[in-house]
Amino acid sequence: MTAASAAASVLDAVVANDSAALERALAAGEPVDERDDRGRTALLVAVWNDNADAAGQLIDAGADVNARDAIMDSPFLVAGAHGRVEILKLILAHGADLASTNRYGGTALIPAAEKGHPEAVQLLIAAGVDVNHVNDLGWTALLEAVILTDGGPTPQQIVRALLDAGADADIPDGNGQTALDHARANGFDAIAAMIEAHRRR
Repeated sequence: MTAASAAASVLDAVVANDSAALERALAAGEPVDERDDRGRTALLVAVWNDNADAAGQLIDAGADVNARDAIMDSPFLVAGAHGRVEILKLILAHGADLASTNRYGGTALIPAAEKGHPEAVQLLIAAGVDVNHVNDLGWTALLEAVILTDGGPTPQQIVRALLDAGADADIPDGNGQTALDHARANGFDAIAAMIEAHRRR
């Protein structure tokens, strides 16, 4: 069997959500990190599909949790950003590069905060991802949780988690505006109050 056909069998099994076929392919020793035409490994495809069973099979077989595709996404970054919590736990236990960044220069924590995934945020914080990392847009996770959300209960939960983890509320964006400035401007009174209380500690 050629490398190309081996790769297709692994990838096709993941795409088809065929656990038995994937098990057979991996047991036959076919390449676990072969890529599709977008540069995605089978594991990254499994993450995008939120297929925890396939992800577990691939990780157990030694899949690279940090392998990047053509647009600089990796299984770790996507699992964190999109709140694939079950898969994220597996990835964090198998060598995730906590300092890795996406094409916007952001860690997994920043989009997890912006997209409203509090459990992923907590997992990433606990793993040691830098809560004050600044991406290429000049934003931290805290800034994105204020600027790019509706300020409702989920963003409030995330803001509280970030502040409790040591997020610096005084880091400004590229225009010199802090998270508190944005919270006030957006009418997010609960978030503004949290940040003010944090600054008084």
